[in-house]
Amino acid sequence: MKLIFSLLLSLISVSVYSYDVSTYNEVWTSQSENSSASMPLGAGDIGCNVWVENGDLLLYISRSGTFDENNSMLKLGRVRIHFDDNPFSSNFRQELHLENGTIVVNGADLTVRLWVEVFRPVIHIETSGKKKRVADVSFEAWRLEDRQLSTRERHQCFGYSNTSPDNIPVITHPDTYISNKDCFIWYHKNRNDELSTDREASQQHLDGIRDRLWSPIRNLIFGGCLVGDNMVFKGTTEGEYAFTPFRAWHYVSKKAQAKQNVTIELLTTKDGDEKAFIKKLNDNDNDNRKTAYSKNLSWWKDFWNRSYIYVDMDHPGSEAYTLGRLYAIFRYQLACNAYGEWPTKFNGSLFTYDPMYERPEYKGAATPDFRLWGGGSFTGQNQRLVYWPMLKSGDFDMMAPQFDFYLNALPNSLLTTRYYYGHGGSSFTEQLNNNGLPSGHSYQKAWGGTKMPIQPRSDAASTRLLINAKGDTIPALDLGWITNLWIEDHYDTQLEFGKMILDYYEYSGADISRYIPLIDAGIRFHDEHFQYWSRLLNGKPLGDDGKLIMYPGAALETYKRATNASCTIAGMRSVINELLDHPSLGTSAQRQYWKEVLQRLPDMPFREREGHKTISPAKTWQGKAINNEVPQLYPVFPYRLYGLGRPDLQVAIDTYLYGVDRIQQRATPRSTWHPDAIYAADLGLTEEAAKYVKYKFYNSKQSRFPTFWGTGDWGPDHNWGGVGMIALQEMLLQVAVEHQTADSEKATDDDIFLLPAWPKEWDVDFKLHAPGNRVVTLSFRDGKIITKSIIKP
Repeated sequence: MKLIFSLLLSLISVSVYSYDVSTYNEVWTSQSENSSASMPLGAGDIGCNVWVENGDLLLYISRSGTFDENNSMLKLGRVRIHFDDNPFSSNFRQELHLENGTIVVNGADLTVRLWVEVFRPVIHIETSGKKKRVADVSFEAWRLEDRQLSTRERHQCFGYSNTSPDNIPVITHPDTYISNKDCFIWYHKNRNDELSTDREASQQHLDGIRDRLWSPIRNLIFGGCLVGDNMVFKGTTEGEYAFTPFRAWHYVSKKAQAKQNVTIELLTTKDGDEKAFIKKLNDNDNDNRKTAYSKNLSWWKDFWNRSYIYVDMDHPGSEAYTLGRLYAIFRYQLACNAYGEWPTKFNGSLFTYDPMYERPEYKGAATPDFRLWGGGSFTGQNQRLVYWPMLKSGDFDMMAPQFDFYLNALPNSLLTTRYYYGHGGSSFTEQLNNNGLPSGHSYQKAWGGTKMPIQPRSDAASTRLLINAKGDTIPALDLGWITNLWIEDHYDTQLEFGKMILDYYEYSGADISRYIPLIDAGIRFHDEHFQYWSRLLNGKPLGDDGKLIMYPGAALETYKRATNASCTIAGMRSVINELLDHPSLGTSAQRQYWKEVLQRLPDMPFREREGHKTISPAKTWQGKAINNEVPQLYPVFPYRLYGLGRPDLQVAIDTYLYGVDRIQQRATPRSTWHPDAIYAADLGLTEEAAKYVKYKFYNSKQSRFPTFWGTGDWGPDHNWGGVGMIALQEMLLQVAVEHQTADSEKATDDDIFLLPAWPKEWDVDFKLHAPGNRVVTLSFRDGKIITKSIIKP
């Protein structure tokens, strides 16, 4: 491992090499065995799994925000198209066209084109051929009756994990199905008397303010309408797929025809009015299909023009070539939820498939609605990896769903923080429901013998034993205590998303004024919360040195009951410094407060490991490291206090080399979210970065589609691709001094490092974004930079 050359940017010509993303298209020439061997199709906020099995074309339909009463994220259904002459038995070809976001399936003389509108929730299936044929289009549904979820199955609604059907009923209710003569309507309406958000509020001592808490699943209705041109309803059949019974509603061509169009229009409403929902579906007047497709072509063209990474293009199939190919394909997957109301889920996004193909133990034990780690719950340490790469890729318009997730839930978090502790700030913990409160499983890992009606956790179960500065053990009642040990006192992910929002501002120059209250609330919580506990335990808000005593804290999920965790200190320091570097951000009162907080932050903790000075996870902690994160490297990524062009680089390198406490804190080829590749790149460790990025970007061994990685947190695992994207970007381009914006008077180009961790033997062409609304383009051949440029569009 050694530092490979770092080249400071200079202004010269643009790349002379030109490639097209269609080079990376995925092509299959044989049919698939099951849903795990499907291709992703999507746009806007819709995702479909598309495959051909036993001569039938199938697709699963998903959409952002389809949360039921239990906060499961339900699939909308499955569509099957059967042709009477079995055209896919010869000359079969299925191709994902990255360049325009379509899937084209060919067989015999038949061509089927599938695409999803970017700006409206509509799926198009267009068939054409020389021969006239009859198509049977069926909508297949499995939510036909009440289904009491087993304990194992309750992981799909994470708040209920480990609860028992004997104690708490958790029921997936059937959808409503309306088979009109020429169109099929279906929808799910949430039952407001069974909302998990209400039950968890009761569990968490919040009945006193429950009527003031926002619930995004209240009055929610979601579903759609399927229409086939010149097709008519022919009845229903019963069947089974992947050991899950289903009913199919069939719409068949009135007569054989050479062309056939099927349109699936989706709808979500939040007023609980079923009649209005149905009327809206019936009344919608679709835009001209050609106009909509033209808009799609323009959007995808602009998307691919924003940025690119092409690696080793003269050697298709090589390891280096595969890095660039899978980077592009995974970026396409992220674009499928570009404008979702909710963030792209790290645990499968919109592309989960039948659970038995992800893990065999779920054979017959769960439906297509299942995924581990929940649907309406979000884990910050995982979600971040999906959104960080969008900065350098220039996909700024795709980041709002993640930022708005926290912003929309901020009133709930401010209210509950005040209710529990009497101080300000937002107590966003690591695992959150979509209303901003802890999931029930996080608040109390096992609800135990809890029965209906839900009762608050007892005072005895809410009393924790803490240690004061003198070493005395003090019992303390804490109604807000997160008793799930992994995320106990783990609140600082909100600081990381604050950092992400500020970087978004520096990269894009976009207005972030509406997010300043969110960022301020994260700072204020940590400042006031640690003072609250110090008063209770030590009789004074600060230590004798006038600094915060950051206890009880957590160094992520790994080091618990920590004091002065390095990740928390780094998060506070990085976010506050970035705010203060931009005079236009915040009010004068806020800016004065941030300066005061900065002054009372404790120093970064260090320790000696194998004779080397390293960053410590915390000043102190109780017990051993219990998980695999490396919080002592968070000052490198995401907080950028250490790294190339910054002070004490060797301390950070030695922390990477010597600073872990268990072997599991090192990545392996099967690690999903582990960011070793990012750390290595940010420290200029070329050989390490290359090794670990290849762990991330290899063709999936779990599924047929190359970026459907599993079985990590749940497939397709989007942590996997997120780490790979970030690492590849960091190997190519780093910024030593951030805090620039597009209109910065001090903006320069001498802060950019090119190829800081890039192997000399990998040829590459890239176009990536940098702070100050700058776009960097470079071509690298045979160990030499051929062209490079920087522009401000």
